[in-house]
Amino acid sequence: MPASRPALKTVAGQPGWSFASNRVRAFLTRTGGQLAPVVFKLGRRSVQPFSITPWANEQLPAIPTMLRIARGDFFCVPFGGNATPFRGERHPAHGETANRVWKFESLDRAAGTTTLHTSIRTRTRRGRVDKRLILRDGHTAVYCEHVLSGFSGPMPIGTHPMLLFPDQPGAGCISTSAFKRGFVVPTAWERPEAKGYSLLKLGAEFSSLQRVPATAGGTIDLTRYPARRGYEELVELISDARLPFAWSAVTLSGEGYVFFVLKNPRVLRQTVLWFSNGGRHYPPWNGRHVNVVGVEEVTSYFHLGLAESAKPNQLTRAGAPTALMLRPDRPLRVAHILALAAIPRDFDAVKSIVPAKGGVTLVARSGRRVFAPLDLDFVQG
Repeated sequence: MPASRPALKTVAGQPGWSFASNRVRAFLTRTGGQLAPVVFKLGRRSVQPFSITPWANEQLPAIPTMLRIARGDFFCVPFGGNATPFRGERHPAHGETANRVWKFESLDRAAGTTTLHTSIRTRTRRGRVDKRLILRDGHTAVYCEHVLSGFSGPMPIGTHPMLLFPDQPGAGCISTSAFKRGFVVPTAWERPEAKGYSLLKLGAEFSSLQRVPATAGGTIDLTRYPARRGYEELVELISDARLPFAWSAVTLSGEGYVFFVLKNPRVLRQTVLWFSNGGRHYPPWNGRHVNVVGVEEVTSYFHLGLAESAKPNQLTRAGAPTALMLRPDRPLRVAHILALAAIPRDFDAVKSIVPAKGGVTLVARSGRRVFAPLDLDFVQG
């Protein structure tokens, strides 16, 4: 079908564009370019895995636009809070890409592929970002491509998928491809005096998500969730850049599906995991943002922003760049895939994801194997 301009419609308080394939229905907000809801068709049932904040339809006092809209997945340039200016630049939290209006470019459908193309020209640091969200018939996946052009200088970037878990302790299991080192956020990002609470030992290093040091001593298993109601936690994993692709996965055996993200670990060098389970008792959170995990594929120093990511830090000393050096004459392509696969009840947790003809095979710790149709070249190319 030729390119068309879909009518704007409002979903969960935000105007935006809908687009679909025969397996996926998706919605992108015009402001912030935030992707949710996304409904995946698995056999005869439909699944919407992404979080949308409880305040999406509320009239709120002045808060950052990104936070007012916050839902699903969005692209961050620069990633992080950006509270500290960098060479005179003052970026909003997670950048203009997560806060300002995107321009509709086209919606095309041809040969079983649907592509929504939007763009934004940034002002604080001049450049352009082109967003292409691609759906392919037969695939329960969203192919996400962002191309940065015209930018110059260091820049942390990141994706920001947020998943809503069932309200049942330990309903999901989180796993990732091999990572080199893991770290707990180094600063007191949640403080009791400000009505924010966390349990992990600040700045601690770990090698397994099952054994992460706690402030009170001992370790905490981050692989099972929901857990730790009343607390917020943030960790970052250094991906193994030698892998042909890297992955993060959430297995929800009781719900009958796995959510997984695929990326190129030489572009998106780390994974930030944000566990949000009612640990923020200040507006607009008010203790009601629960059972959510952010599975954020980044090149960034946690959520701390451009200034902190562009200078030496704990991760760069561990050999992991936390900012990309952009050049105006060399556009940067950033690609990731958000996908779902149906699983049997004895598929306990993803142990590995391996290439297969026409897609990938997800291998469980129990030994069960599930095939997912997918174009792996999208992130490897």
